[in-house]
Amino acid sequence: MTQHTDRTSERTDRSAVATRTPGGRDPGAGQPSAASAFPLPPFSPRTLLSRALSVPLVLGFSVFLPLLVLVQPGTGPHDSALWMQLALAVYAGVRLSAMILTSRRKLLAGSFWLFVYMAMGVAPLAQDVLGRTPTPVVGARTDLTEAVSLVLIGCVAFDIGCLLARQRTDRERPQRLRPALVHRRRLYLLTLLAFAGSAFLVLKLGGPAVFFSSRQEIISSVEEAGLSQADSQAGQAIVRGFGTVPALIAWLVYTRWLVTSRRARRSVVIIAVWLALAGVNAVVNNPISNPRFWFLTVLFSMLFTVFPVSAALYRIALSLGVVVALIVFPFADRFRYDAADYRPLQTTSPLEPLAAKDYDQVGMFANTITYVQSGQGHTYGRQLAGAVLFAVPRSVWPGKPMDTGVAVGQWMGAVNTNLSSPVWAELWIDFGPVGMTAGFGGLGYAAARVDRRYARRAVRRAPPGSLIALVVPLVAGYSFILLRGPLLQASGRVAIAALCIALITTFRQDRATGLR
Repeated sequence: MTQHTDRTSERTDRSAVATRTPGGRDPGAGQPSAASAFPLPPFSPRTLLSRALSVPLVLGFSVFLPLLVLVQPGTGPHDSALWMQLALAVYAGVRLSAMILTSRRKLLAGSFWLFVYMAMGVAPLAQDVLGRTPTPVVGARTDLTEAVSLVLIGCVAFDIGCLLARQRTDRERPQRLRPALVHRRRLYLLTLLAFAGSAFLVLKLGGPAVFFSSRQEIISSVEEAGLSQADSQAGQAIVRGFGTVPALIAWLVYTRWLVTSRRARRSVVIIAVWLALAGVNAVVNNPISNPRFWFLTVLFSMLFTVFPVSAALYRIALSLGVVVALIVFPFADRFRYDAADYRPLQTTSPLEPLAAKDYDQVGMFANTITYVQSGQGHTYGRQLAGAVLFAVPRSVWPGKPMDTGVAVGQWMGAVNTNLSSPVWAELWIDFGPVGMTAGFGGLGYAAARVDRRYARRAVRRAPPGSLIALVVPLVAGYSFILLRGPLLQASGRVAIAALCIALITTFRQDRATGLR
């Protein structure tokens, strides 16, 4: 009798959530009512606002901005590479507009298209128009044309994967699986690990002051600590990862606990721990001593943890992301060097910052194609194996592959080999064009499935310890680093984050383990 009552209550709660959620009816909510089948009136203010914004938004991202870049004066040739780049920018602009205007919050797909639009679309288009690139393209223009074409093919494959996931979700029966939650006592263990790991990192690098100087000073402190030698790269990744990642994840969990639980907001202990974690993150995860992409991960994940159900904030974040990428991001490296070595960017054109640095992804993909075709050949999974087994030191694995960006940069003879290697290049160098296309189809399928589950469970009535409401914003923020690459550099923090999440995960739903 009790079991039957619990199931009836669960169906009632799910139906209520589906009625209140703008995304439509939930397949797992039983028989929907008329209100849940038609969540918004045909002429509600929200519908009218979406319709009013749709035309200028789509035209602005897919037509006006690419054409504005195209008509700027420059020395770049007007060849097939330029027109393919224009087509890619238009396609990505249409898809980004669709992500902004959708009725559901699609964090993974939205972050993917925001990265593609700026890093693979508009910025390389500006570089083609000006005839300038952050990293020289050493091969023929045909290699650049092939690279842009492959990027576009990968984007189409991502969309096909999303479509397949949507069709399967519409056909399949609802599954009553227990959601993953945060285990309260294990959270306390993670909190202790976060404090210990951050304290060790701070002491290892010489105290808190170094984290508020510059990234150049951080690199010098790492070298003095003996973590920059060839055999210590894995150790450096582990030390820096455990010093930054557990503190961020614990802070996100406590933030969501305070946001969603009135009882937690009345607890002096929980508030004190949150303040202590905020102070730790202000030291180890601040924008002064960390790469901009990592701070973007911190900002993105915290934003959607504090406001988990705001569709307006989701749309604003994606829209402002374009402005930040165009204007703020190229100038946001003020703290990369100390005062003596800092050289401010001098520019007379709004497009020059996009061609001066940062956005070298398409050019590096073209260089990777030239690198493979020069006789190096495809690696058939070897680069991916190096990223997965990042923790294995080179003294144990002498033939461990280098970062793809570093390997291509050394082959090019570049002085600075800290170069990007986007996921397109990582998949292509390992598995060729067919494997790359299949890989992006799988990424699109997985992103659509996770986004759909996140939209269903990250609702106002979700429990404070809902793990998917914490993990998806974190993955969406870190996806900018993963998409930019190289994967070997990004894999350290991924592995440590996976260990932290596995530590606090539970499927038990009782008062003894859950966050109250």
